[in-house]
Amino acid sequence: MVHILGATNSIFNHFIAEIRDENIQKDSMRFRRNLERMGEVMAYEISKTLSYESKEVTTPLGIANVSQLKEQPVIATILRAGLPLHHGLLNYFDKAENGFISAYRKHHKDGSFDVQVEYLACPDINNKVLILCDPMLASGMSMVLTYKALMNRGKPLHTHIVSIIASVEGVEYAKKHLPENVTLWCGAVDDELTAQSYIVPGLGDAGDLSYGTKL
Repeated sequence: MVHILGATNSIFNHFIAEIRDENIQKDSMRFRRNLERMGEVMAYEISKTLSYESKEVTTPLGIANVSQLKEQPVIATILRAGLPLHHGLLNYFDKAENGFISAYRKHHKDGSFDVQVEYLACPDINNKVLILCDPMLASGMSMVLTYKALMNRGKPLHTHIVSIIASVEGVEYAKKHLPENVTLWCGAVDDELTAQSYIVPGLGDAGDLSYGTKL
């Protein structure tokens, strides 16, 4: 299942507009904060799909029955661009365990590239809800390879993939190569993907915009 939050008018679309705007992008702190805020919105939407149980809470005046999460999800992110988005998700699922994956494009002289998963630190995810986030879903290759690498840590009950800007091609690739117990959450889906796998209009490099250019 694919959810596109930007398809419905809300304040979320204002955040999307700001992270796309080349003038506002010059403020890296605001760019990171917008990604964080969108992570919080995504966390709220995902929370509606999780399992709850009623528990008694003692107030100064009596007892209240309140629905609470049965279990916190595991939140995993692809470094480094995913960190602000991860932080936003963690603001709401504040007792969640966390995983971090380093994946990068290894470019070749002919202009092609392979995706390499270099580092993975993650708790056991067997029979747990996994949230895997990365701001950009371009070709979809990095996300699929990262998901497969995470399966070495167990088989999750359900996986929610969170991406702010996706391409049509990336969404279709993910749907084709990921199992049915995966839900994709996107902010917006753009039509064009260049030969170098950059989303158009997209927003540029989310990692560079958050933390500065890299060598």
